[in-house]
Amino acid sequence: MTAIRVAHPGADYDVLVGALGDSLPRLEAVAEGGHLPVISDQRVFGLYGARLAGITLPDPILVPEGEAAKDWPTLANILEQLAERGIKRGTPIIALGGGSVGDVAGLAASLFKRGCPIVHVPTTLLAQADSAIGGKTAIDAAGQKNLVGTFHHPQLVVADPAFLDTLDGRQLRSGYAEVVKYGLIDDPDFFAWCEANGDGLLAGDGDLRRAAITHCVRAKARFVAADPDDTSGTRALLNFGHSFGHAIEAVAGHRVLHGEAVAVGMALACDFSVGLGLCPAADADRVRAHLQAVGLPTRLGDLGLKEGAAILTAMLADKKAQASGLTLILARRLGEAFVARNADLRRLSAFLDRLR
Repeated sequence: MTAIRVAHPGADYDVLVGALGDSLPRLEAVAEGGHLPVISDQRVFGLYGARLAGITLPDPILVPEGEAAKDWPTLANILEQLAERGIKRGTPIIALGGGSVGDVAGLAASLFKRGCPIVHVPTTLLAQADSAIGGKTAIDAAGQKNLVGTFHHPQLVVADPAFLDTLDGRQLRSGYAEVVKYGLIDDPDFFAWCEANGDGLLAGDGDLRRAAITHCVRAKARFVAADPDDTSGTRALLNFGHSFGHAIEAVAGHRVLHGEAVAVGMALACDFSVGLGLCPAADADRVRAHLQAVGLPTRLGDLGLKEGAAILTAMLADKKAQASGLTLILARRLGEAFVARNADLRRLSAFLDRLR
């Protein structure tokens, strides 16, 4: 088991990467001899709920699978069920599932009785490598991705790579997009590692999966510690591909997975950077080639979207848009992303209009 510390003002917790059994003593210590409420979806709880039986209450709070969990009715239902179970203030809540479960469970924990601790036990590659770390919680609302949320840092994160054995290929590839992201932000050597090892990771090599998750957690811990509340711009680099990606999700709806939208978003961010004369075309081609090689989409047409004009409208409505203008994460070269404030909307519109 590898323990990675995430420490900054307002949070100080471990991310444990390894077999769940090795982490059970830490979870038992969190439970302090009691039984904790667990939030999960039916499929994931059926697979793994029994492995937490000595720590959790027998009746889980179940939410819909995927992005459908991130809405007002689900959030309200969680809060009502916590109240019905008589959960006391300060009782840790366990989120067992992927990124959507973690997002809505974390938000509920931050709100219930003005705040209960949250413990993440992520079961997808996307959640283990990225979303379970950093304290962001959210639901979607008014047609916008993650519009309503809080910062609520976890008490503990337990990431068992063996959970990924039950994921289907599409979900694995979706999570892998977030893994690749860490190479594109500021670590070209890690991107080269992905090029060499991505196929093996997706095919089921446990050592490669553990290595990738550990690397990404360490990288995210570094970004989060430098900018805990996402205000200085440092942590904003983690949104590489996400301004385009969230807009794609808003236009396409739940039929597109988050990582699929991010993969296209990263390719578009690289292409737009090339068009602005910021990034070598060869770097953008290399990014697209790797994403395509592992079966990820890189163009709007791959997702069944016929034109890019609607994407700009969604981007302007996204929560990352500021009153002063639209902020994008662009690339100067592979492994050197930067925050571009007040994007040229005329050039962005022309770029999106040409997409098919």
